[in-house]
Amino acid sequence: MSLSRKSFLQRLGVGVVGLSAARLFGAGTESVLPQLPTFRDSLDPTYWGAVRDAYRFDPQLHYFNTGGLGPCVDNVRQLVDEIAASLEHHVETGHHHYEEVRKVMAGFLDCGADEVAFVRNATEGNGIIAGGLALERGDEVIFESHAHPGGSFPWLLQAQRRGIAVRLFEPDPESPQGNLERIKELITPRTRVVQVSHVTAPTGIVMPVTAIAKLCAQHGMWFHIDGAQSAGMFPFSLREIGCDSYATSGHKWLGAPRETGVLMVRREKLDAVTPSLVGAYSGEVESLPGPLEFFAGAGRYEYGTRDSAKAFGLIGAVRWQEQVGRHQIAEHGRSLTERLREALSAVPDLEILTPSHPQLRASMLTVRSPRLSYRDLFGQLWGQHQMRCRPVSEQELNAVRISCHLFNRADEIDQLATAIDQAVRSA
Repeated sequence: MSLSRKSFLQRLGVGVVGLSAARLFGAGTESVLPQLPTFRDSLDPTYWGAVRDAYRFDPQLHYFNTGGLGPCVDNVRQLVDEIAASLEHHVETGHHHYEEVRKVMAGFLDCGADEVAFVRNATEGNGIIAGGLALERGDEVIFESHAHPGGSFPWLLQAQRRGIAVRLFEPDPESPQGNLERIKELITPRTRVVQVSHVTAPTGIVMPVTAIAKLCAQHGMWFHIDGAQSAGMFPFSLREIGCDSYATSGHKWLGAPRETGVLMVRREKLDAVTPSLVGAYSGEVESLPGPLEFFAGAGRYEYGTRDSAKAFGLIGAVRWQEQVGRHQIAEHGRSLTERLREALSAVPDLEILTPSHPQLRASMLTVRSPRLSYRDLFGQLWGQHQMRCRPVSEQELNAVRISCHLFNRADEIDQLATAIDQAVRSA
């Protein structure tokens, strides 16, 4: 697509999506998002009860699986439906709004707007990096053995296609420095890439990403973060972390619609990652047969017609997090998780796999018991109590993971602890 066509579409679409959607780009969101009472503390039942009321999932459901799929605030979901209907009414794509969406996401992640690309999910972002870097047979990539399939499979594909060597380290649950040392032990002259999960999916270990970024820079290695479990769980700055690339999903802790992922690639590193797929919006061709010239920013990784109404859902989710308070959300999740840890520490034959070290944990807790399998524990919590957790079968961990997020309440945590206690004791 040429730049002139792009500018024409921007002018054409002004006003199509309406005032409410446009307000998401600014500070005023009172007509879009639900109002909240004054915040008092991380477990204030009035405040967090009002937050929970903003969601419309089954009130009988105790939902503890945000690490898999996060619900969307009802107002935001309705807004997405309205925008989709408006775009359909005008027979427009809404692509002209993506540059504004890009600026909002850049502010949320603390990076440059030209470093942000919109993808379907973290898996697609991880795949773009794995498939786009210029690696040769025998080059090595290091990542942790607890990597989600969305983080590991893209590299396994490159191992099959290009002969890339995969080297794994077991996450250290005791020390941030220990994880750094385990990566150091695997580095060889052929190591080209290090990837870690910002927060590991099976047991919720928070990786020391800033220290890993410095290590990779010292060795001239690419550092990529699978951030599927971090964006929306706690605040961070990609600028301060210093990674080369970062991928996340909107549909987890951010509570955005499905297929609203984000990929960040450092401005000065963009030419090192060749797009896996291209099309309109990736670049331009003066006339066929070429050459194809990529656009200057990370938008080069975007292609073809997209559901732009969902992009407004992503912005709505960001604005909701900002309204609730990103630090308050993080502290609320940590407080609930610690409340659950303390209650479960008294349960016999129950092992807590998530680290107790404060720098290694956040808003997830994973437990297991030799008395019953993860299937049995998950099944009892779901079948008897409508408590939706996440079974953890990876690496034969045989566990159940609990995610604590902004819509969860302290009384729910107490009920969950009681249910787990009863399940283990009766096994």
